[in-house]
Amino acid sequence: MASRLLLRFGALGYLVVLLLAPVVMITYRTFEHGVAPVVSALSSPTAHHAIYLSILVTLIAVPLNVAFGLVAGVAIARRRMPAGRAVNLLVNLPFAMSPVVIGLALYTLYGRGGWLGDWLSAHGIQVLFSLPALVLATTFVSLPFVVREVVPVLEEIGTDQEQAAATLGAGSMTTFWRITLPALRWALAYGVVLTAARALGEFGAVSIVSGNIVGQTQTLPLLVEERFRNFDAVGAYSAGFALALISLFIVAAMTVLSRRKEH
Repeated sequence: MASRLLLRFGALGYLVVLLLAPVVMITYRTFEHGVAPVVSALSSPTAHHAIYLSILVTLIAVPLNVAFGLVAGVAIARRRMPAGRAVNLLVNLPFAMSPVVIGLALYTLYGRGGWLGDWLSAHGIQVLFSLPALVLATTFVSLPFVVREVVPVLEEIGTDQEQAAATLGAGSMTTFWRITLPALRWALAYGVVLTAARALGEFGAVSIVSGNIVGQTQTLPLLVEERFRNFDAVGAYSAGFALALISLFIVAAMTVLSRRKEH
């Protein structure tokens, strides 16, 4: 009995110290001087653009990764992709690599002297320090989540229903839309939530390829860092609190979706 209580309170204490205490401190420091400074900080044109840009990049990156995740997940689970293990390893690469390394790789590829940078510059196409760079970096770091949610479900449900549909004369696309996709709906929704969370909070890769240009390529996480570096504590904590609210909303969505997946 004592060991169980020790285990439970130890785990809860660990979570309180690592997770709850920082969130409480951010909330306290955000509203330490009242609500008006927070509203003022989040109402500035710079904050508006950072929030808009973060949402825009997420709205672009998430559908790209959903489309890729569905195709790659079906191909991996149904053994329809050549060198499936190698592809599976590549899909997991963003989990193993630091986002900073990913940003450096993209910078080397699309920057001056890079494999594609000089050709793109010669044709008047700017990738670095613009929206395409933000989308590329965000899409890269959030790539695995949909695939990792879809593959286990596909392996669990098997191919019996798909084979039955094919026996009845259904084509591959009809089978996918009416049999496969409905079975993946909750796994897919969970993957979308995880992808969106990762995309909204990305800092390392984006900080390298964006240039952190205020009012142009500065996302919300970059705004937090920039204001903190400039000793604007209210602005930094206000932007951080906005990110924390988004994170709490995503956690709530994940909790609801995980319960749906269990049923």
